[in-house]
Amino acid sequence: MQESIKNRKTEWEESVLNKVLQKFPERKETFTTGSDKPVERLYLPQEESKGDYLEKLGFPGEYPYTRGVQPTMYRGRLWTMRQYAGFGTAEESNERYKYLLDQGQTGLSIAFDLPTQIGYDSDDPVSMGEVGKVGVAIDSLKDMEILFSGIPLDKVSTSMTINAPAAILLAMYIAVAEKQGVTRDRIRGTIQNDILKEYIARGTYIFPPAPSMRLINNTFEFCSKEVPKWNTISISGYHIREAGSTAVQEIAFTIADGIEYVRNAMSTGLDVDQFAGRLSFFFNAHNDLFEEAAKYRAARRIWARIMKEKFSARKEKSMMMRFHTQTAGSTLTAQQPDNNVIRVTIQTLAAVLGGTQSLHTNSKDEALALPTEDSVRVALRTQQIVAHESGAANTVDPLAGSYFVEQMTDEIEKEALEYIEKIEKMGGMVRAIEAGYVQKEIQDSAYRYQKAVEKGERIVVGVNKFTVEEEEPRGLLKVDPALRDVQIKKIEEIKDSRDGSKVEAALAALKRGAADESVNLMPLILDAVHAYATLGEITGVLREEFGEYRESIVL
Repeated sequence: MQESIKNRKTEWEESVLNKVLQKFPERKETFTTGSDKPVERLYLPQEESKGDYLEKLGFPGEYPYTRGVQPTMYRGRLWTMRQYAGFGTAEESNERYKYLLDQGQTGLSIAFDLPTQIGYDSDDPVSMGEVGKVGVAIDSLKDMEILFSGIPLDKVSTSMTINAPAAILLAMYIAVAEKQGVTRDRIRGTIQNDILKEYIARGTYIFPPAPSMRLINNTFEFCSKEVPKWNTISISGYHIREAGSTAVQEIAFTIADGIEYVRNAMSTGLDVDQFAGRLSFFFNAHNDLFEEAAKYRAARRIWARIMKEKFSARKEKSMMMRFHTQTAGSTLTAQQPDNNVIRVTIQTLAAVLGGTQSLHTNSKDEALALPTEDSVRVALRTQQIVAHESGAANTVDPLAGSYFVEQMTDEIEKEALEYIEKIEKMGGMVRAIEAGYVQKEIQDSAYRYQKAVEKGERIVVGVNKFTVEEEEPRGLLKVDPALRDVQIKKIEEIKDSRDGSKVEAALAALKRGAADESVNLMPLILDAVHAYATLGEITGVLREEFGEYRESIVL
């Protein structure tokens, strides 16, 4: 068996690795420890007893991708370092993005305010008190132009955490790029566009499931032809975990969502290999270092096998689970906030050891307010120190072969598959959500955790043990309550300066298209965006045609 592994390593190097190295040369030829001991690219088992190695783990960049989706992983290219940011006006957020890029951030991650997330303009009465509070306010293409002013969209990759109105914000991004002279086939990034987890855990939905899934399929189809470098969905376990799920539930419910999206897209006639290569995932990183690393390994393996065996995917990219990770906001404490720096460091290591493609590190003051520039810089430096000083990025898969990690990976995989099978027997994720099954599982998990904290069975440093008397925190970032007036004035100026007849014609065309399920709405949304129709006007037309989702209470 050991000879077989050695032979396979030779084959892997010749058939996979060398091609990658020719295209993407490594950062440098050799890596060493602090004591100048050489670090090999890849480590393999030394005992013949590891006979299941090839079947269960394989090699990096090869099915079932347990050891990573790229043969060289971080030796070839580091993960994309993003800091989720956005607050106040587009002008203020633009300044923060430029600051982060100057500090070494390698990708943008946009936070939108709550009205934007649910499709309301800043001047809508529903928006009062929420404009610019948890993200940037975007009311029209004009705001989007300001948001990316001076940031060349052919040079950065942009992730946008937006779901129900994702098609509209993507259209605005495309329009801004084209105004910069960047064609849509050159822009790179991701829209979250994951509506199922909104029904499960987060709540920023607008439309019922069926039209919401139609919008998602429309973006899949449109981008596969027009925006080929764009990730059309980021299937999110992050918010499922933030709502209180376990690590097993996080990947089980996220993958079950993914199955639903793939099945739904294929039911419209899309070939799985036409869109699956641009699916991406979004996971949480919690404090249990080894469980989190094992979770990512198990998730990759499960997804690869589902895509190959259940959906008959043929292309390798269709089977690769590429994911972004964010450190866990729910673990941050308002008490002794400096402790959050250590929590985020552990979570960063978990994500890196687990093989993430992209990472956001939370700031220490986020349990209290939006992060300040200083705290954002410390959060970014955490990633940079792990990347360049810890040695974690110097070999492809540092934890492979750990008895602890491999057994935990197997156990997580087994339990997650049991959840997925149960959901499939219920008729899929939409049916499971409608029945309240997924929500109840998460609520029960959250309740168990909170009871354990209250009883002292789980220690949260600074909260239920090792507490101190603290002064009122100072220097927190605050959003100006007059911001809404600024946005209302912008909307008035846009409506006064635009061609009203073009707006009316574009919205009328969108309404007709929404009534015909055979029509892809993306081109019509783009036309409305180009005419400077506002976000609220566009979603208003779709609300009239699709209706609004109202959550039912399941007892």
